[in-house]
Amino acid sequence: MRNLSKHLFCLVLLTLLAMPAAAQRLVQSINSNWLFRKDSTALPPGQAAAAAGWEKISLPHTWNATDVLDDEPGYYRGVGWYKKTLYVPADWQHRAVSLRFEGANQEAEVYVNGQLAGRHAGGYTAFSFSISKFLKFSSNAPASAEVLIKLTNRYNPAIPPLTADFTFYGGIYRDVYLVAADAVHFDLDNYASSGVFTTTPAVSAEAAQVAVAGGLTNESAQAQRLVVQAQLLDQAGQLVGQQQTSFSLKAGEKRAFRLALPRLKQPHLWAPSDPYLYRVVTSVRAVGSKTGPPLDAVSSPVGMRWFRFDAANGFFLNGQPLKLIGTNRHQDYPGRGNALPDALAERDVQLLKEMGGNFLRVSHYPQDPAVLAACDRLGILASVEIPVVNAITDSPAFFQTCRTMQTELIRQNFNHPSVVIWAYMNEVLLRLPPGIKRDNDPGRAYLRRVQALASQLDSLTRREDPARTTMLVCHGDFNLYQQAGLLAIPQVIGWNLYPGWYSGDLQGFPNFLDRHHKELPDKPLLVTEYGADCDERLHSFSPKRFDKTMEYANRYHEFYLKAILERPFVAGSTVWNLAEFNSETRQEAVPHINNKSLLTGDRRPKDAYFLYQATLLKTPFLRIGSRGWALRAGLAAGPDSLFCRQPVDVYTNQPAVQLLLNGRNLGTHAATAGVAHFSVPFGNGLNQLRAQAAGQPVEDVANIEFQLLPTLLKSSQLPFTELNVSLGDERTFTDDKLHQVWVPEQAYAPGGWGYVGGHPYKMPGDRLPYGSDRNILGTDYDAVFETQRLGLSQFRLDVPDGEYEVTLHFAELEAVPAAEQLAYNLAGEKAAAGPATAPSRAFAVRVNGLAALPSLSAATYLRPLQAVSFKVPVSARSGQGVVVDFQSQTGEAFLNGIQVKRMF
Repeated sequence: MRNLSKHLFCLVLLTLLAMPAAAQRLVQSINSNWLFRKDSTALPPGQAAAAAGWEKISLPHTWNATDVLDDEPGYYRGVGWYKKTLYVPADWQHRAVSLRFEGANQEAEVYVNGQLAGRHAGGYTAFSFSISKFLKFSSNAPASAEVLIKLTNRYNPAIPPLTADFTFYGGIYRDVYLVAADAVHFDLDNYASSGVFTTTPAVSAEAAQVAVAGGLTNESAQAQRLVVQAQLLDQAGQLVGQQQTSFSLKAGEKRAFRLALPRLKQPHLWAPSDPYLYRVVTSVRAVGSKTGPPLDAVSSPVGMRWFRFDAANGFFLNGQPLKLIGTNRHQDYPGRGNALPDALAERDVQLLKEMGGNFLRVSHYPQDPAVLAACDRLGILASVEIPVVNAITDSPAFFQTCRTMQTELIRQNFNHPSVVIWAYMNEVLLRLPPGIKRDNDPGRAYLRRVQALASQLDSLTRREDPARTTMLVCHGDFNLYQQAGLLAIPQVIGWNLYPGWYSGDLQGFPNFLDRHHKELPDKPLLVTEYGADCDERLHSFSPKRFDKTMEYANRYHEFYLKAILERPFVAGSTVWNLAEFNSETRQEAVPHINNKSLLTGDRRPKDAYFLYQATLLKTPFLRIGSRGWALRAGLAAGPDSLFCRQPVDVYTNQPAVQLLLNGRNLGTHAATAGVAHFSVPFGNGLNQLRAQAAGQPVEDVANIEFQLLPTLLKSSQLPFTELNVSLGDERTFTDDKLHQVWVPEQAYAPGGWGYVGGHPYKMPGDRLPYGSDRNILGTDYDAVFETQRLGLSQFRLDVPDGEYEVTLHFAELEAVPAAEQLAYNLAGEKAAAGPATAPSRAFAVRVNGLAALPSLSAATYLRPLQAVSFKVPVSARSGQGVVVDFQSQTGEAFLNGIQVKRMF
């Protein structure tokens, strides 16, 4: 690969050397063959370049791809250095040469040949620095230049985001380009934009007006007579309109220009159902030069569309009502952090399109240019924002950084027809600073400063782009945002609402929407976030709020989607989130991951994704739910039964569905709100489900392997082989890697299995129905170790005589340090406090009378939030089965999980 990269580089270099000096702007990525080192001592550039310990890497790159997933709290937020040698063609010495970074998190210093080329603050917008004056050319040989970049992702109170429910990865995690332009060129120093801005001042079905504006720079040593031309081309490349202007530029002069192209009759309109793109090519030539390449040229996509938001009737595109339905997106991927190739960014937009979505909230920061380019092509409307999240710093430096970021956001993404909203704050009152309350003097002063910043950003946005809409996004504290005066500032209010998850019950969601419409009848609204944690391994047939099961997430989305669709004043909604993403501070059943999402981290669909497809797609659609739940288990329906009934949902946009099990017809059920419900009698082993829609050539097949557990363990028809039980739990946990299913606990009954005595562990407060939400160290099976039964006296299994292996799992959940109150806890509940040292707890465990674990205590194995497991061989003799006795010495004995496997 290294030899191939060098070969490609040489080919590119030879091509560039062969180009005439008058060629237009040249752009090449320089992602290969970089060196990287972490250095928390932040050496001066000269010492850093000479230091040892450099690692060979290619861009995009982050230094946090792995440490955000380990059990050690926190991740590296410090200094990283990058360096690379550039070889610049000799005929570039009269060109304007610059380096352009699509994104580097978050404070960058760029040095070329030991000299500072520039600094940039902010991790999510592009930046560009001229490097011409640092290049040293001799005769006709290429100039070599050492590029050295100092980067840090440290906390800086002057740079948003300050805190957030996502990870602030460090690194040069997007592409870097070397740009060479003629001495006469469009503005390269305009907040890293293209320097050319295309607008559609008037669009209708009958005619469209296109205008082009920008700046032109003459860096040559003499005056130039120039012609600027804009050509409008259709999708086939045919010229459909052009305009030009000519003027003279003095040496060193910069001048603005604007061209209004002739009206285009009967334009082909851009819409999600037909994302037709024109393009405008804007070029500059010397007067009298009509052949050969232009001095500079910029090509921009153009979508002919118009839109408006209406407080009573929602969103309108091209004069027609359109409910905006889509998702939010974060920019990371398992194993890669945020350092993604363009193909993965584009794939996310494609998955949103395949869902039937038409709207993407690019949250909570500008993302790779490939995202909006894909939105343009695929017909996805977009909202983009800067990362002012959770809180602000009341300082001139923070305010100035925000204004600069908003300007960069708009100018860099101006030429994307998919963008309809510029946003600038998200849940900015979620966590007030220490000592500040909404009803004290410091609090009121703080709210006034937040309002001042919002007003500045909104005014700046309207000046930069009066044709698009401004939005401020709030969490569900209506009174606080109203008190702060924030609801009156933007053109659209976005609400992040989680009733039925972080707080309250599901009915709180439609109640909130109706309150907004009643109290703010002239203010359009979007539901910018909603979702429920969904661990695809967890299932329950009696789902509860905060149990993190697939089934509760399904119920949640069905309820929310219905409320959104039946209210015309709701302009639209974006699910939180398209795919699972990293949030290092999270604990939960999957530590460091926010799994409120429609897709897994590796982009496999969850059931809710099928729900949206069934609701939104126009072409016939049918899909059997719980695709990831291909390994199931359950108790037989009775002692003599060889089946277990479990529910199965089928998602479809057809009126009715027929379901077959191993060829046997289970009946035809009507679909309500996109879902048909079935009760399926699964047998032991392989079960094939086939769903068919009446009158349509659409069907789906799912193969389910079912582990049927005997009701009576000495059943001759269904011999006992193994059992995995999660204590204190009401959910099923499926482990595809080990091909095991953990079933929820049950009380012991003669002939069967279960616990004797005790009670499930429950954290203080009302948020969790049972168990803990803390990260359990030393295991990947946090969901099993986060629940336990306290005070039990036995666990019994009336298995046949034989040899067995019993594995006992423990984790101390009560004697744990207090957890940090994390920003995403929107219910405002304080984290459960616990003593920093373990309480007095000691107990022994005997298995069939043998002292398997004579002493379990904090002094031995029971460390706070630490998984510990013990495997014990045991013989069942004389019909006694397997009996695990818990003998308390101090405090309550407990058990988190038990596995019993028959050996022979």
